[in-house]
Amino acid sequence: MSNSFVLVINSGSSSLKFAVIDSANGEAVLSGLGECFGLPESRMSWKFNGEKTEIAIEGDDSHHKIAISKLVGLTEELGLQENIVAVGHRIVHGGEKFTKTVRINEEVTAEIEKLADLAPLHNPAGAIGIRAAMEAFPSLPQFAVFDTAFHQTMPERAYTGAIAKELYTDYGIRRYGFHGTSHYFVSREAAKMINKPIENSSFISVHLGNGASVCAINKGDSVDTSMGFTPLSGLMMGTRCGDLDPGIIEYLLKKGWSQDKVFTALNKESGFLGVSGGLTSDARGILEAMEQGHEGAKLAFQVFTYRVSKYIASYLAALDSFDGIIFTGGIGENSMPIRSQILSNLKLLGFKEDVKGNEDARFGNAGIIGNSEMLDAVAMVIPTNEEYVIVQQSMALLNN
Repeated sequence: MSNSFVLVINSGSSSLKFAVIDSANGEAVLSGLGECFGLPESRMSWKFNGEKTEIAIEGDDSHHKIAISKLVGLTEELGLQENIVAVGHRIVHGGEKFTKTVRINEEVTAEIEKLADLAPLHNPAGAIGIRAAMEAFPSLPQFAVFDTAFHQTMPERAYTGAIAKELYTDYGIRRYGFHGTSHYFVSREAAKMINKPIENSSFISVHLGNGASVCAINKGDSVDTSMGFTPLSGLMMGTRCGDLDPGIIEYLLKKGWSQDKVFTALNKESGFLGVSGGLTSDARGILEAMEQGHEGAKLAFQVFTYRVSKYIASYLAALDSFDGIIFTGGIGENSMPIRSQILSNLKLLGFKEDVKGNEDARFGNAGIIGNSEMLDAVAMVIPTNEEYVIVQQSMALLNN
C-alpha cells in the first residue's frame, strides 16, 4: 500500500468512534466503535475487509486509553500503521478561540479542556481521546477539527442573543452552532452538483439525524444556523426539544422540578420520543407506527416536518441568492416521506417533489429530488462525510 491514511477519532463521554481513511478518496479501510465505557459490558468492535470483530474491554485504567492502545496494536496487525501519516480528532466545541482546524499541542489540548463549560458532555471526552492518542502515537502529527468552526463566519446579527451584553462578554453566551463539518462538506458537494463555484453558491443545508440542524450558507459561508449556545436549540430532534420558551424552565422549577429533571426532560425525553408519547426516538419507528395509525407518531411526524419547513423558509432572509435545499444526515439522506412532506410544506415557495428522484436518492445515493421554478432552485440529497472533512483539513495543514 502506498496511499496516505489518516486515523480519525471521535471521542464521546463513554464511547470512541474511529476510522482509518484513505486521504486520496475518503474511503474507510478500517472503521470501529468502542462503547459502554466504564460499564461491565464495555466493548470494542471494528470492520475490516467486510468482516466484523468484537472484543470486550477490561481493565481499571481509562477505557478510552485502553481502546486506543488496542487500536495501536490493531493497525499494526492489519498492516495499516506504516501508512498512517496523521491523526484527526473531531472536537465539538471550539468556542471563539478556534475558528479553523489546528495542529494539536499541549496548549491546544488545555484550551479544549477549558471550553468544557460550553460542551460538558463532549469536550472533556475529546480531550481524553487526544491525550490517549498523543501517548499512543507520539510520532504522528495530530489535528483538531471543530464542529463550531464553520459557523464562525456568522455575522453579529446572527450570533448575538437579545440579552444583556455582559452575558456575552462575561460568559460567552451567543449562538455557536454545530454540525459544521457536515454543512461544510455537503455545501461543497452541492456546488459541484449544480456546476457552480462554491463562492458563488448559496444553500440552505438541512442535517437531519438524531441531532438535527439547519444552516444558511451564503456564497460558501455559514451565515446562520439553528443550533445555538448548545445543541439543544433549533429543530426538534430524536430526544431534544429544540426551540422552547425559556419561561417553561422557570415554570417547571417553581413547580418543584429539580434542575437535573428539567434538563433531562428537554435533552433526553423530548423530540420524537416525547411527542410520540414515549414510543421511540428513531424516525424509522415513527414512520412505521404512523402507517399503523399511531396518533402520537403521526403528531411527531407533523411537528418535525413543520418545524424543518419553517426554518428553511425563514433562512431565505439570510441569503443574497438561493440555489437550493440540501438534505443530509441519517434521516435527510434516507427518509423519503419526511423529505416529501417538507417539500409539500414549501409549496408556496414553488417547490415540487420529483417522486422518482426522491425514491432514488437514498441509501448513499445523491440526487435532485425536487425544484422550484419560481426561485430557480433545486432540492437535493447529498450524503455527508464528516470524517473525510477531518481527513482533508488534517492533510491540508500537514502538507503546509
